[in-house]
Amino acid sequence: MIEVSHLTKRYGSHLALDDLSFTIPEGQIYGLLGPNGAGKSTTMNILTGCLAATSGQVRIDGVDIFEDPMAAKKHLGYLPELPPLYMDRTPEEYLRFVARAKGVGDVPGELERVMALTQITDVKDRLIRNLSKGYRQRVGIAQAILGDPDIIILDEPTVGLDPRQITEIRELIQKLGENKTVILSSHILSEVQAVCDSILILSRGKLVACDTPDNLERLLTGGTALELEADTQPERLEKILGNLPGVTGLTVGETADKHAWARLETGKENLENLSKAVFFRFCDEKLPLLRLTPAKASLEDIFLELTGGKEA
Repeated sequence: MIEVSHLTKRYGSHLALDDLSFTIPEGQIYGLLGPNGAGKSTTMNILTGCLAATSGQVRIDGVDIFEDPMAAKKHLGYLPELPPLYMDRTPEEYLRFVARAKGVGDVPGELERVMALTQITDVKDRLIRNLSKGYRQRVGIAQAILGDPDIIILDEPTVGLDPRQITEIRELIQKLGENKTVILSSHILSEVQAVCDSILILSRGKLVACDTPDNLERLLTGGTALELEADTQPERLEKILGNLPGVTGLTVGETADKHAWARLETGKENLENLSKAVFFRFCDEKLPLLRLTPAKASLEDIFLELTGGKEA
């Protein structure tokens, strides 16, 4: 578990983190989002003991990282945005060095485990400089999980990778999340939505949201709109829905497969009644209703609304 309390970091007159507090339970994958300059990298560097805070407290599995950094760091594995690789070494040589630096007991057994998990066994004897970007990222993740830490922190683990490599790294992250706490920072919002159980959003050094993707979607939309699809033409759909009580806005269009779609705006307190009214109206019209769902905001919408839609 990670407990962050009133964390503040100043660089001269610049306030990078402003009284940041949150708790991350064990066994979940957390996404860390925010525009450039929001404080993501600063937060991760402080969590991993690479950077001192101006004030505040960070506890890793109950250990204060500022008072007993060595004990706290035993619980952590960290992959920076630029993996700390030695290009003139092979993955096996590099990982052996890292394992010894971490004080790993069974070095050969641990090397075999992490290389198999990250699928780099086949390239273990090649120089790291000759590996593709995807394999270098795998080597970086392998060094982060050496020693079997409870918490894995990954900063932009898929940056610069091709689509196939991104998919493979995402699958690896999900596998790690089965029995580890994982914190993932990424600018790829679809990636965070695909692999993370919960999302932390920073803006100008402050925590502006911490919840599951589904809860954030419900929070932003506020339950004030319905979306539907019907086997008819947009003109007829507009006539059917135009005089429904409680509708404050109506948008109608056509899908790629020639079905009509509509979005109905309403008050939050009227959403359930409107759903029933739409259902019975289609029954009266003897018209197939293909889909009827509460409207959801995309993660992009949530991000832009909570961070002001601007780069800090």
